[in-house]
Parts: sequence; structure tokens; C-alpha cells
Amino acid sequence: MITFKKADFDCLELYNQIPMKVLVTRIIEVKKSGTGLGGIAYEFHEKDVRPYIKDFAEEGESAVRWKKEFDISHWALFMAFDTLKPIGGAVVAARTPSIRMLDGRDDIALLWDIRVDDHYKRQGIGHRLFTMAVDWSKEQGYQYLKIECQNTNLPACRFYEKHGAELIVVNEHAYGNGEVMFLWYLSL
Repeated sequence: MITFKKADFDCLELYNQIPMKVLVTRIIEVKKSGTGLGGIAYEFHEKDVRPYIKDFAEEGESAVRWKKEFDISHWALFMAFDTLKPIGGAVVAARTPSIRMLDGRDDIALLWDIRVDDHYKRQGIGHRLFTMAVDWSKEQGYQYLKIECQNTNLPACRFYEKHGAELIVVNEHAYGNGEVMFLWYLSL
């Protein structure tokens, strides 16, 4: 039986057990026209690529380190379990001056992380976790939920758009590896 709960940050070892992998078969190709004050416009096209697995855990995304590196007193952790096995989770960060993505603002919460084990995807688990994160953010009085994503994670981009988020920022040079950063905002 799948259960969901707001968890304590002592559960980060369990959270870390949830794989954070994405099968990339298509990306969002970004074409920009214009270069400045005369106007900039973006066109987005889906493009097939040679399939590969993007493993965020291999890129140093250990959940355990968050508690050591940041003041998480204004954060929230949500988890999904299949009996006792952790299968999904979401983390919301807020009011943490050391996190630049929050822009020093107190009216923004940041979807710091969301993940669902591959064997449990397309069962509504991500939707439920995202809804829990949104509801918590509203209860805390935040005006926006900010979400970072890459053009290489097409399923996530579709997911955020489906849930009402708007693509506000396109940063072509954020990562230095050819990926494009998308910043989505959800009005709460």
C-alpha cells in the first residue's frame, strides 16, 4: 500500500535511497531570436536524441548533505512509501539566504527536489507529492513556488506546465554543459 506523509529531516538517509534518474530520449531545443532591448523571443521544439540516462545522484545530489550545508528550518520534506520502502519525495526550500535561487525573497518557496522511483512513475505519485508541496507553500503564506528544470528533462517540463506553472526564465548558459535552465513559477 502506498502512503504519503510530511516527514522529518532525519529521514534524509531514506530519501537518498530514492533513485533520481531520468531517461532522456527527447529534449527541448531552444531557438532564440533577438539579442537585447529590441526584443528577445524563444521558440521551443522537441528534438529526438540518442537515449541516455541522466542520473542526478551521480552529479553529487546527496540529500543527506542538505542538512549539513543549509539552515533547513524553513524547509519541508514530503515522502511516499510502498509499505516501508521509500519510493518518492519532494523537498521545498524557503527563507534560506544562502540559496541564491530564492533571490533573497521571503515570498518565494523553491521546489528544491522532487523524485519518484522509476518503478512507480505514471501512477500519480509525483502529482500527489507536488500537490503536498504546493499546499504547504500556500499554508506558509508564500506567493510563488519556483521550480528549476533543464531542457533535457522533457517529462518534468510537461509535468510543471500541466500543473499550472509558467516558464518565466530561460538561461542558456547556466550549467556550462549545453543544457538550458528553465525556471518555472507557480502562482499560489
